[in-house]
Amino acid sequence: MGQWVDLTSGDGFVFPAWVARTDGAPRGAVVVLQEIFGVNTHIRSVADRFAARGYLAVAPSTFARVQKDVDLGYGPEDMQAGMALKAAVEGLPAPGVLPDIQAAINYAARQSGRKVGVVGYCWGGLLAWRAACLAEGLSAAVPYYGGGITSAEEVARRPRVPVLAHFGERDRWITQDGVQAFAQAHPEAQVHVYPADHGFNCDQRASYDEAAALNARERTMAFLARYVG
Repeated sequence: MGQWVDLTSGDGFVFPAWVARTDGAPRGAVVVLQEIFGVNTHIRSVADRFAARGYLAVAPSTFARVQKDVDLGYGPEDMQAGMALKAAVEGLPAPGVLPDIQAAINYAARQSGRKVGVVGYCWGGLLAWRAACLAEGLSAAVPYYGGGITSAEEVARRPRVPVLAHFGERDRWITQDGVQAFAQAHPEAQVHVYPADHGFNCDQRASYDEAAALNARERTMAFLARYVG
């Protein structure tokens, strides 16, 4: 089980993060980036799962600059609230929440003494991609169905670390044309598409697909084992 800690960004901003520790010495560390629903029970369980597999896991609140203590479910009102919060964060002056992600990476590196990867889901997938291109101290990045990741602006970025990207072929938020364009623009990245919908990894959503989730999870763990430890 994890616990909440306060992290301090490079500009002095203090924000919470859920930290899940391993029983013994960690093999590496993973920064887990939230969906638009906050560091909720699902994201905390994802962090706990990484810890059970031997990784120190740090899930920073990337909503903290616009609203504290966001913990949403997956109903229509939650979706509306989450989209509004995401828009507010995306509207922040550059560099937005990247300093908070960097603070989480730095904390994970210090606490583990090992390499650090980043894994993000939904909006967090987009943030994981940006971190792969802009952050320091990362060794790998795994974006899951990152909304906006296939836009021209994002595709134009160049990753500094190995990237494994997961997409669902029935995702109405991310077109297959966009996924193919992303894959063609980034042959250095591993891109996998599953017969599933957006959010297929989340067992609290109606779109959860167990087969796709398990397949993607094992690919992710193998990828992290190769590049993080």
